[in-house]
Amino acid sequence: MVTNLPAEAKAKWIKVMEAKTPEEKLRALEEFLSAVPRHKGTEKLIGRVRRQMAVLRREIEEKRKRKAGKGPKFFVEKEGAAQIIILGFTNSGKSQLLRALTNAKPQVSPIPYTTRLPVIGMMPFKDIKFQLVEAPALFEGAAKGAGWGLKTLGLARNADAILIVLDGVNNPLGQLKTTLKELEEARITIGKPKGKVEITRKSAGGIQVVVFGKIVNGTVRDVRKILKDYKIHHALVKIYGEVSLDEIEISIFGGIMYKPAIVLINKSDMLTKDKIEYIVGKIQEIIGGHVKVFPISALKGVNVETLGEALFNTLELIRVYTKQPGVDESSPEPLVLRKGATVLDVAERIHSRLSKNFRYAKIWGPSAKYPGERVGGNHVVMDGDIVEIHAKA
Repeated sequence: MVTNLPAEAKAKWIKVMEAKTPEEKLRALEEFLSAVPRHKGTEKLIGRVRRQMAVLRREIEEKRKRKAGKGPKFFVEKEGAAQIIILGFTNSGKSQLLRALTNAKPQVSPIPYTTRLPVIGMMPFKDIKFQLVEAPALFEGAAKGAGWGLKTLGLARNADAILIVLDGVNNPLGQLKTTLKELEEARITIGKPKGKVEITRKSAGGIQVVVFGKIVNGTVRDVRKILKDYKIHHALVKIYGEVSLDEIEISIFGGIMYKPAIVLINKSDMLTKDKIEYIVGKIQEIIGGHVKVFPISALKGVNVETLGEALFNTLELIRVYTKQPGVDESSPEPLVLRKGATVLDVAERIHSRLSKNFRYAKIWGPSAKYPGERVGGNHVVMDGDIVEIHAKA
């Protein structure tokens, strides 16, 4: 809870939000931290700010090294339908898994910590591709800045989903608990939250609050007041599911980031059926039934179709094909969107001008009542739809 922050601390947080460079943000965070009172209600906030500062110090140091022509690059540009980070302990089989699923050729070695930089491969699934990124090994203390831990967790924050690889013959439950602990300390969760808050700051238009769920202990007016206390006068606030006013305030500081995940128990070919069932059951007790768990053997091969289907469904993706007016054939390559996307989202993805000049669309496929149905911009598209956009000249 951060609702008891004094006005001085709130004013200093405004400077954090206004900072333009990592150096400016680091200085502003140091000033903010000095103004935050120490009590039980601010413990988590203080811990989060300190982790932010550690990340910024690393970022500043890496930037200095890059300018000097030193230091490797950790950031990976997103490609394909989604970016999936492969996360796990050393010798869990991450490199072997990447080899089994993609055309990448990472070094596979029994020597611990062989992978020191991200390794990228593209995994085909139907008519799309997932970008898989093998991260350097995770370990206890990563979130506190040990070794390259913050860089590995930074890759997880940037990714669209996480493949957690456990060594099935080397304390997989302990590995999972440590992985979840490090992710939690880095403000990442694989547990689907009851609700989430997205705050997008704007330059004009006042504070717009769109509620797709419920504010459990307040009103839209309370939300506006919280933002104005932090001198945020123009913003779009989207509330999904059930959230409290405390959670809305915490989101100003950067709330917990939810990442869809799949857990893979590697080296399952070396385990008995009963042992596999025991491990799967214990994992589901720890993380809940919403996260899929697969026993695999990266060495003997992985069913790409099964894993691809699981990723596609876990990420809640859909494929939408486009067609130009007057042309019979639709595009061979689909646009990949999230479930709930509308025709206007399709138009925006093609070109912002199409979205601005949108008139109507014609739909063929699962979401159409009949082939070629004429629909408006708010029509929700479905996987396999073909969309023909009509716009003003």
